[in-house]
Amino acid sequence: MIAETESKNGDKIWKIFLRKHWKMLVLFVLGAILASIGAILIYLWFVENAQLTDLVPATLGLWTMGHSVTFLLHLIFWEFLLIGIPVIIAAAATYFLWWKQLPDKERKEYRDGNLFGKHSRRTDASGGISFLVFIVFCVKVYLDGNWGVAIATWKFNYLVYSCLWALIWILIIFGIPMALGGLWWIRHEMKKKT
Repeated sequence: MIAETESKNGDKIWKIFLRKHWKMLVLFVLGAILASIGAILIYLWFVENAQLTDLVPATLGLWTMGHSVTFLLHLIFWEFLLIGIPVIIAAAATYFLWWKQLPDKERKEYRDGNLFGKHSRRTDASGGISFLVFIVFCVKVYLDGNWGVAIATWKFNYLVYSCLWALIWILIIFGIPMALGGLWWIRHEMKKKT
C-alpha cells in the first residue's frame, strides 16, 4: 500500500515525479511563461487599438462606466480567442499525448500520493502584492513628475504602461530571487537520499 504522500521506498511523490518527468515540468513552466507574456502583449495591443478605433477615449477623464464594461468585455474576448483557446488545446494535447500514455500504475501512484495537492486551502497573499505594486506605481508617477497632475488628464496609455512597469519591477526584484531559490531548493531536495 502506498502512503498518502510517499512511495513504497519512502521518497516523496513529487520527488519521484520530478526525477521521471523533469522535462515535462520544464515544458509546463515554459508554456506558462509564454502564455503570460502572450497575455500581456495581447493586452498592450488591445489597449492601443481600443483607443485608435475609438472604443474608449484616450484621456481618463472622459471614460464612462459604459466604456469600462465595453473595454473589459472586448479584452476578455481577445484574450480568450488568442491565448485561452491555444492554452486549452495545448492542455488537451498534453493530457492525451503524455498523461494518458503513462502506465496506469504510475498515474494511480501520483493520484493516490496527492501529487497535485489538496485544493481546499486558500491563501490571500494577493492583497499584499497589489499593495506593493501600488507603492511602486506611486514611485514611478512621482519620478515621472506627474504627482501633482490631475489623474483625469492622464492618457490611458500612461496608466497602463505605468502599472505594467511597476509589476515588472516587482517581478524582477522578488521573482528572480524566488525562482533561483526555488530551483536551488528543488535541486537540493532531489539530491537528498531519503
